[in-house]
Amino acid sequence: MHFLSDALENYIKDHSENEPGLLQELTRETHLKVVQPRMITGHFQGRVLSMLSKLIYPKNVLEIGTYTGYSAMCLAEGLQKGGQLHTIDVNEELTSLQRKYFDKSGFGKQIIQHTGDALDIIPKLDIVFDLVFIDAEKKSYDAYFETAIEKTKPGSVIFSDNVLWSGKVVEPLDPKDKATKVLLDYNKKLKEDPRVETVLLPIRDGLTLSRVL
Repeated sequence: MHFLSDALENYIKDHSENEPGLLQELTRETHLKVVQPRMITGHFQGRVLSMLSKLIYPKNVLEIGTYTGYSAMCLAEGLQKGGQLHTIDVNEELTSLQRKYFDKSGFGKQIIQHTGDALDIIPKLDIVFDLVFIDAEKKSYDAYFETAIEKTKPGSVIFSDNVLWSGKVVEPLDPKDKATKVLLDYNKKLKEDPRVETVLLPIRDGLTLSRVL
């Protein structure tokens, strides 16, 4: 589902910050070499993540779902001096591609890669995170959120990506569509959870911001 016309999307992009050249390079290489390149964050949402990170000015960031590293580099733009971004992905085949671009970005020493199941890795991190970005297996969103919120403090912000799921959240639910059902339940949970205040933004495929109380 396209929420905006191509003309409006192009206008929005043209009147937002330019996409850094390195991220354009990463996008090209992702499309050439990696399966499902549409998963990459992209220009407009990347600039949104960068701006939000700069406003939050986090010391520590947790990203669940790295893919080729585009969103990690956007979020790293807002890190405090000496801050760190810990990013987790299950696909070890993408590690070297991620690292190549992390190091070229100037944030290489601040971005820590983890490979494996986030639900196993996060509890072992003795860190309080100011910003969390959830963008991995949709069926595990609730578990990711519950695990991550234990590593936050009041004022921390948790981002959840793809929460509109190509518009399927407002269409008749196919009983076999487990991912959409999970996201419907997850969106309802965030709206009602007394531990956070939440706003859902219609950015790309939906981006929820939840501030820990």
